Amino acid sequence: MTRPVRIAPSILSSDFSKLGEEISAIDAAGADYIHIDVMDGHFVPNLTFGPPVIKCVRGASKKPFDVHLMISPVDPFIQAFADAGADIITIHPEAGPHWHRTLQAIRSMGKKAGLAINPATPTEVLDHVMDLVDLILVMTVNPGFGGQAYIPLADKIADVRARIDATGRDIDLEVDGGITPETAKEVIKAGANVLVAGTSVFKNGPSAYASSIKALRG
Repeated sequence: MTRPVRIAPSILSSDFSKLGEEISAIDAAGADYIHIDVMDGHFVPNLTFGPPVIKCVRGASKKPFDVHLMISPVDPFIQAFADAGADIITIHPEAGPHWHRTLQAIRSMGKKAGLAINPATPTEVLDHVMDLVDLILVMTVNPGFGGQAYIPLADKIADVRARIDATGRDIDLEVDGGITPETAKEVIKAGANVLVAGTSVFKNGPSAYASSIKALRG
């Protein structure tokens, strides 16, 4: 099954002083999702956005807000991010003891549920939750900072693609970390259909957003 490639610019690399304008600009430039990296300075060594920020910028775009929660414990904050306007909520299995229950909770709120796999996280964590995930995020950097170099994990991406195809369900396979027009080719070939990109979208300013997004699609 051939899937269209979707681009999810990460606002972690945007100009925070005009965040709403930046989101509107990448929307107009052709973004499919707005990727929001939430970090707590505990689960990962960085601090970023909380629910109030997401609520404030929700009106800047009608595109799906793809919220990646790099926080622990994660369960107490799911409702707040859902209420703030997240459309997709992605968690890490390491961020709570019962991620099956967490995925159930996300879906019970009417949101799409995602599970993120770090470079060292085995794909076996997916074995008993494939019926609950709407998105699987393969990290090709260790989470916590933007602008890192891509870790080649094509075999892992292909493994996840095979698992998705075996279900017959419409599950997004998203890849995040060091995505450029060059590395995009590798992850798309391996089976990814959603690409998260921060630096490669935002680095040349708003006038280049459309061309940068187009280049990632190949």
